[in-house]
Amino acid sequence: MRNVTEITYFTLVGLSDNPQTMNVLFVLFLLIYLMTLITNVLIFLLVLTDYNLHNPMYFFLANLAFLDMCYSSVTAPRMLFDLVTRSRSIYIPACIAQTFFYLCFACSEIFLLSVMSYDRYIAICHPLHYKLMMSWKVCAHMASLSWVAGWSLSLVYILFLLRLSFCRAASIHSFFCDLPHLFQITCTDPFINIIVVFVAGGGLGLGAFLLTFIPYVFIFRTILRIRSKTGKMKAFSTCTSHLTVVFIFFGSIIFIYFVPSSSNMVNLNKLFSVTSALINPLLNPLIYSLRNKDLMEALIKFFYHLRLIKTSF
Repeated sequence: MRNVTEITYFTLVGLSDNPQTMNVLFVLFLLIYLMTLITNVLIFLLVLTDYNLHNPMYFFLANLAFLDMCYSSVTAPRMLFDLVTRSRSIYIPACIAQTFFYLCFACSEIFLLSVMSYDRYIAICHPLHYKLMMSWKVCAHMASLSWVAGWSLSLVYILFLLRLSFCRAASIHSFFCDLPHLFQITCTDPFINIIVVFVAGGGLGLGAFLLTFIPYVFIFRTILRIRSKTGKMKAFSTCTSHLTVVFIFFGSIIFIYFVPSSSNMVNLNKLFSVTSALINPLLNPLIYSLRNKDLMEALIKFFYHLRLIKTSF
């Protein structure tokens, strides 16, 4: 591996050089990371243990919760370690590994969000055929395909990344390693890598984006025809929760990977990186749980069985 033998480490610039600011950031991001783990673990356990949540929508939501736990764990522990120890160095193999796993979970989430849109489309537009079209076997295959597609795309990126050489100990203007950061500091022309990102990532990403949003054209048209106000509000609630998650996630990803970077946009890029890597995995369970009556009832039952509250259903 040519890029590992020439130099041994990079320097992560992080979010701040001020010691007091770093202490505040450590406390803030530690709380965010712990909340991310707790909320996503709760959703995963609720879907696993509550019979009322044993349906395709919550099966995919459990997959999303597990993805978010892994997704945030790729970047948060390393960032917290750097904030405490004031360490800025990261060995190149560790940097490449972090890039690979970050891309794996991010790409898998993109495809999973498309699958979740399709699930909502079938549930609302074809309710009589829902159980037949979204059987457990179909759901398992669709979730597995999301994971396999995400990991395969990430592997392609990393294989092309290994052709690059890094001949100087450069600084990465972020708190974790990612493709755009590595393209900026390589001594090899990254043109081929950028083409791969735009062709493979842009093509599949655009496809996933269209598969995510096109079903909602038919979904909203169907919702507007529902006569029951209660049924209409319930359908809108589940759809707006998913759309909120999608807009936040796709928005940050598009800015990070497809908006040309410049020295004037370093701080803005860091903000979107924080949003993508740390804030999104916390927002997802909060958005779904706070807007979902079934999840809230399952949560109350869960706490009741743990004797943490005295009210049951």
